[in-house]
This record gives sequence, C-alpha cells and structure tokens, in this order.
Amino acid sequence: MRTPMTSAAVALAILVAILVGQARAEQALTVDQVVAMALETNPQVRAARARWYSASHSIQQNYAPVDPILSYGNLDSPTDGIDHASAHSLQVAQALQFPGKALLQANNAKRTASIARLTYDASLRDVRAQAETAFYQVLLDSALAEVTASNVKSLRRVLEVTEVAYSSSSVTQSDFIGAEFSLAQAQQQERQFRTAEANDETTLNQILNRSPSQPLHLDHRLEFSALEIRVDTLIEQASAIRQEILQAALTERNTETALTLAKLEYAPDYTVGYIFNHYLLPSDAPAPTLTQTHGFSISFNAPVFFWLKQNEDIKRATYDLQAAREDLNSIRNQTAAQVTTLYRQAQLSYNTAVLYRDSLIPLARQWFEVALVGYQGGKIDFITLATTLQQSNDTRVAYLQAANQFLAQRISLEQAIGGPIPK
Repeated sequence: MRTPMTSAAVALAILVAILVGQARAEQALTVDQVVAMALETNPQVRAARARWYSASHSIQQNYAPVDPILSYGNLDSPTDGIDHASAHSLQVAQALQFPGKALLQANNAKRTASIARLTYDASLRDVRAQAETAFYQVLLDSALAEVTASNVKSLRRVLEVTEVAYSSSSVTQSDFIGAEFSLAQAQQQERQFRTAEANDETTLNQILNRSPSQPLHLDHRLEFSALEIRVDTLIEQASAIRQEILQAALTERNTETALTLAKLEYAPDYTVGYIFNHYLLPSDAPAPTLTQTHGFSISFNAPVFFWLKQNEDIKRATYDLQAAREDLNSIRNQTAAQVTTLYRQAQLSYNTAVLYRDSLIPLARQWFEVALVGYQGGKIDFITLATTLQQSNDTRVAYLQAANQFLAQRISLEQAIGGPIPK
C-alpha cells in the first residue's frame, strides 16, 4: 500500500518533470541554433544538395562507349523475304571515340559536379545569411517596440506633469494637448513595430520551412563585437574560398578542355564491326564446303568539311575560353571591391553604435530628466521638454539601427567572402 509520503514524493517528481519540460520547451533560440535549423530544413538547400548528387552520378557514363549495334539479316529469300532464305547474316558494330576523348569528357563532368557542389555550398551560405538577417530583424523591430513602449511611459509622465501644471494654470492648454498628441502618436508607432515584429517572425518561419504563425521563442540579447581582422586578409580569404570565384575557375578549366576536344575533332572517330554469315544455299557460299564465314570491318569518319565544322568549333571554343578568363578576373575584382566597401561600412556602423550606446544615450536620458524637472519648475517651456524627450527616443532608435546595420553588413561581408569571418 502506498503511503501518503510516497504519494507526495511521486507528485513532486511529476511536477518537477513538468516544469523542466516546460523550461526546455521555452528555451530561447540563439542565432546559431536558428541557422542550424534553416540549413537542415530549408527547401532551397535540399534542392541544391539533390542537384549536386545528380551531377555526381553523371561522371562514370562518360567512360562507357555508345551501345553496340547488333544486326541480323535473313537474305535472298525467293518468297516473302522470310521463308527459304539463302543465307543468314549476323553483324555487330561498336562505335568508338578517338583515344583520350572520353577521359577529357569525364574530367569535364567531374568539374561540373564540383560546380554543383559549390552551388550547394553557396546555397548554404545564402540561407545562413537569410536566417541571420531575419533573426536580427526580429530583434531590431522587437527592440524598437520596446523603446517605443518606454517612450510611451515617458510621455505619460509628461502628460501627467502638464495636466497638473494646466490644472494650476501654470501652463496653457496647448501644452496639455501637445502631450496628448505625442502620446497617441507614440502608441500608434508601438503598434506598427509590433506588427513589423510579427511579420519578421513569419519571414523567419518561411526560411525555416515552418507555418507562418508558428511561434518562435528567440534569444533577444543583442551582442556584437568589432572586426579585428584586416581587410586585405579578408580579400585573400575571399579569393581562396568564395564559391563564385571557384566556380568561375572550374568553368575556365572546362572551357580549356572544350578547346582541346574541339581540336580533337580533326582526329577521326571509328567503328569496329564483326560479321558472321551462314549460307543455307551451298551455291551462294564462297565454296561448296565453306558455308560459314567470318569478317571484320573498321570505318573512320573523314573530316572533309573541316572548314565549316571543326575550324568554327575551335574558334568558338577559343572565344569561350577568353570569355571564361575575363569572367574570372571580373568576379575577383568585384569581390575585392565588395569586401572593401562592406568592411568600411561595417566599421562605421560599429563605431556609430558604440558612440550611441556608451555616450549619447546616457546624455540624452540625463538631459530629459533635467528638462522634466526644469519644466515642473517653470524654467523651460513645453517645446524644449518635448525636444529633449524626442532626442532621448531618437538616440535609442539610432543605436538599434546602427547595431542592426553593423550585423547586417557583417553578414553581407561573410556572404561576399564565402565563409565566416575568422575570429
């Protein structure tokens, strides 16, 4: 029989398990966890991975020749072409490329598969950037809503002060009306930011391949650090790992191989054949006692129209190679310029965010508190008080926007490099 103490212990254990389960269920998702979820569930990533696998299975068949052709002949029938034939003929023909062509074609297929893999890597990179950008956009609009909510509280304080001052005829009615107007305007702005936050969560759910209204419990801590690495180092890293640069390099090598294959069109392909004849009518045989014969054939294609085909193929391949080389140089230059520009913008945004966080926000808040006391004492007018409150709110908003711009530019910088920035 279970004692009351035992029952209490069981109930307590169940309660603890429920609380632990709820705590785990409500655990806030960090940006790294959101990115991991996106890379696992995003359809764009899955599609790119499937295309890579598809390209990987397009290599081996380049080593195999075309299917042989098997021919059977029922010859010299005096009736309907089927009965009473004089001879049966069996032929096997195998078309073969000039030696070396298959190896070059397989190398092209390998590089095409490598390009597909780089496309998959680029999809991972882009989806990572999309998830991080959407994550920080949720944090930005949530923080802006909180700042606006704080501004609403301050405006209520101002409204209370003006109401008291108006009741005692210390100020005019315009001050009280102005405070009411500013409060209503701030409340509407808070609703706008809340709506933007909800839309941002829907965008993030889309990237995570979830339903639009599925709840997200995110870690709202806004943390960022300065870029300590040199821009020249980032440009070198981009040249080494950016997927588009590597793809352009592989495309250049493929066009070089295509030029070699175009030149090999002068080298003839050939077909090897085996012939077996069985003469049912001895008089048709080469000799009365020789009714079964064997034969061998070989044929080559003759490039007699080379000035119309092979020459033009070589010229076309030469220009394709020139274009591929220029494309590679172009994307390298564009990447270097993009990395440099984003680096400068990120540094500026970081310095701006730090300035607002460490200096301007505390000063603006102190200015408002002093102005509120001064207004109560009749030393300043309502316009000055409203200006100080607006400055306090604007500095907090400017800080959040600068911090978000820094994070967005860091994400874009990693996207331009092709991988994470070394720490």
